Amino acid sequence: MVNTAHPSVDRVREALRAQGLDPEIRWFDDAATTAAAAAEALGIDVGAIANSLVFTLDGEPLLVLTSGAHRVDAAWLGERLGGTIGHASKDVVRQATGQVIGGVAPLGHPSPLRTLVDVALAEFPVVWAAAGHAHTVFPTTFDELVRITDGEPTAVAP
Repeated sequence: MVNTAHPSVDRVREALRAQGLDPEIRWFDDAATTAAAAAEALGIDVGAIANSLVFTLDGEPLLVLTSGAHRVDAAWLGERLGGTIGHASKDVVRQATGQVIGGVAPLGHPSPLRTLVDVALAEFPVVWAAAGHAHTVFPTTFDELVRITDGEPTAVAP
């Protein structure tokens, strides 16, 4: 039996409810720390997985919600944003989100993060995002992701 209680997941659930949403948070028996693993567990296209990746933009945390079907082109995206994008350390991820790599949710963070939402996610009627723990996901839509994160729709690769 999978334990379905975790403080990070509770914070995500509360943040979702504060946005007027109450989706089913799905718990996996095994951690789904990659888009491919989550897609396989759900039986869906990997492109419908919304990876929550934390980068730094000129030293400040930047959350990029990207389709599992491709990678973020950090150099290209940084150029478009007028800065330099780097990979955030696990400590920066934890400090910025209150969550650990592999389970970072689009919301439920200690304070708001600038968020970019990959326009490729708009191709799917339902997308799945982590819910604060590597064993959890929740369903949403591209438009909801943009709304609940106050995100900026953008391409993340050429």
